Order: sequence, then structure tokens, then C-alpha cells
Amino acid sequence: MLKRIILFLFFSTFYAYIFGQGSFNLVNTNKDKIKFELINNLVVIPVEVNGVKLSFLLDSGVSKPILFNIINLSDSLQINNVETVYLRGLGSEGAIEALRSKKNILKIGKAINVNQEVYVVFDESINFAPRLGVPIHGIIGYDIFKDLIVELNYSSKTLKLYDPAKYKYRNCKKCRTFDLTLSQNKPYIDAVIEIDSIEKPVKLLIDSGGSDALWLFEDEEKDIKPIDSQFFEDYLGKGLSGSVYGKRSKIASFSLQDFKFKNVNVAFPDSSSITIARKFKDRSGSISGELLKRFNIIFDYGHEKVTFRKNHHFNEPFHYNKSGIVLEQHGIRIVRESNDNSIFKNPAENNDLTKAIFQASFRYSLKPAFTVVELRKGSPAEKAGLMIDDVILSVNNKNTASLKMHEIINIFSDEDGKMIRIRVDRNGFELNFEFKLESPF
Repeated sequence: MLKRIILFLFFSTFYAYIFGQGSFNLVNTNKDKIKFELINNLVVIPVEVNGVKLSFLLDSGVSKPILFNIINLSDSLQINNVETVYLRGLGSEGAIEALRSKKNILKIGKAINVNQEVYVVFDESINFAPRLGVPIHGIIGYDIFKDLIVELNYSSKTLKLYDPAKYKYRNCKKCRTFDLTLSQNKPYIDAVIEIDSIEKPVKLLIDSGGSDALWLFEDEEKDIKPIDSQFFEDYLGKGLSGSVYGKRSKIASFSLQDFKFKNVNVAFPDSSSITIARKFKDRSGSISGELLKRFNIIFDYGHEKVTFRKNHHFNEPFHYNKSGIVLEQHGIRIVRESNDNSIFKNPAENNDLTKAIFQASFRYSLKPAFTVVELRKGSPAEKAGLMIDDVILSVNNKNTASLKMHEIINIFSDEDGKMIRIRVDRNGFELNFEFKLESPF
């Protein structure tokens, strides 16, 4: 332990001397490329904090890095120089307690910051891993965007970082460049929406940390609201201050200059959940992952601009989870798996007709337990008899032990009329259910 602390202090002093403090710098290069995972439209990147390798969401909507889900890592992370603060985010359950820590070393690929301020949350309920099915230890946004030019390539799933002083824009006839409005360290872009045959200008947060396509804030003055009877109540997601509920609907179109989408999914969050989001009075909502993934995007905060180029996701249709089921990964379950049958020759047989003996063998492994945590009222799954806390064992004869969370959600987002057969564990009893997917409208 003493050796590790000495090495940590040495490298902290060394990097501070070379690069200065409080910003990300690229080490011995002008650019770097990092592979990321795209899970439920969210970008998950590797981040090293004080020598410990972790997974973070890249969230352009947050102003400071936040660490959570680190109960078993707190010793090796060496979180020092702390003071207690309170954070408030989306949700209606109020502020949460956190520790503000200074002088941390953060590395993202070859980019390093030797004096990074982070917020540490020990509340176990603040954990996004169960909703994504992969370990997530934190969120980072503004601090990496402000210091470097960041290219988010959704088509190749790569994050490219550039030294702003050395970066040169290439000619790109298919690209469109937009002005950014930076407020409270968050990026906003101007767009146009069409509701009930009327086009309306809106200013939206670019929120890579949201998985939906579009969030709009209901506004009587601007006449922004869902069309009567063309929406359904639903769970929208989880923020720092609790769960967010609201209405899901469609709008006729959404435009960024000549990039235009029709029949776009939209969510209208409850006003009680977005109190903090409405502090920027010009804001009308957010453009998030389901729309952002249809572009490759270059963020240039230094010049307050962002460049979009459409990719192969551009023309994909917008789907909803039509089952009404919201899943979380809650713990693990023991799964018996069959090994390949082994074939043995019978040594008692001396003739050419060798007798084959088939011997079945099994192994036991630990697999994620996918649990129903939200169930939309009136949804196909609820009407079929599923209940909250059911553990999904199989979907359409596919054992969930072989599936990832987003693969199950994709099945639930298939075409109207598709038959879904589900086997669940309910308090130790296995039950079968079936229903057809249907439009929630």
C-alpha cells in the first residue's frame, strides 16, 4: 500500500509539472482514438481515475464528473481532499449528498487531467448499471469537451480527441455546422419541431446522456404539448434526484437545418421532475441519443460550434418498447448449461461397427437476473399477467442468460402484432405468459 501511495504522489507531481493543472491535455500526440460501447443509445467509455480503470457514461449534459457505484473501489481510488456538498438533478426527490474531491488524476485514452474535481455519491440507489446491464461507475461531460475537440463517431463507435491548437477542419459538403450556446457549462442548439402542422423554433440541450430521441418541456405560451389523446403515460428514466415519469408521444417532424426527421418519438417529462432543467429559461427540451446516434458529431466548445454529418443510422425508424416492461439487472441467478455431448468408443467392441456412447454433462454458471421493475398500466405485458419483481428467464425460447439487456429491449420494440412468449420466475415458481406487441397509441 505504501509503495502504491508513493507512486501515486510521484506521478501526480510529475504530470502537474509537465502539463499544468485543471485541464485535459493529450500526451505526446495531437490526437487519440478510443473505442466505446453503445448501449441503449448511450456512450460508455473507459476512464482511469487515480490509477483505477472504470467505465463512464459520456454525458454532454453534465458539468462535472460524478462517481457512483464505487463502494468496493473506494480504497484503491484514494478519494482525497473532500468536502460534503448536495447535488440536484432530474427527478422529484430532492438533493442528494455527495463528496467534492479535488486533485484527482483522470485519464481518457492519452488525454490526462492531473487536477480534476469530481463529485462522489455513495448512495447505492444512484446506480445506472442495472438499467444498462453493464458496470457504470460515473458520468463525465463538460471537462473533456471544454479542453479538446471531441469527435463522437456513432457509426464506428469511436471517440476521437484532438488538440484544438493543431486541429484543422476538412472540407465536408455533407456536413452542417451549428452555433452552440453554452450556459452553465452545457451545450444548446437551435432546432425546429412540428406539432399539429405548426412549426416552432426551439433551443435544446445536446444531451448524449439521454437514451430517448427528444424531450420537450410542456409550455402553454409556446404551445408545446402533446396532441390530445395521442400520448401515453410512461416511465421516462432515472436522474440523480429520482425516477422521471411523463408522457410519450410523436411529433410530425424535427429539423436541424436541412436534416429532417418525420414521425419522431418525443417525451414530455412531468414538470416536478425537471425543475432544475428549466433554470435556463430559453430551453425547450433536449436532443438525445436516439437522434444523436444518427450522426457523427464534432464538438468544438472553444469556437462554440458543433458539426453534424449523417451516418448509416440516419433513416432508421423510431420505435417504442411496446411491451410495457422496464427491466433492471438485479443480482445474479444460477444457470445450468449443457456441455457438448461426448462420444466414446466402446472398447468391448472389436468389429468395425463401433458402438458410440453419448454422455451428457452439465456446468453451472452465474448469469445476470433481469427483473421487471416498471410495468406500464394497460400494456400488453400487464394485461397478460406479468408483475413487478418477475425475473425473466426466457423470451421467445431464448434463454436470457445468453442475451444482453439491450437485446431483450430490442425484441420488445419489434413490429406490431409480433408474438412474445415469456417465461418468468415468480417467488420460486416458473410461469409462462404470451402477448402480442401493440402500438401504445
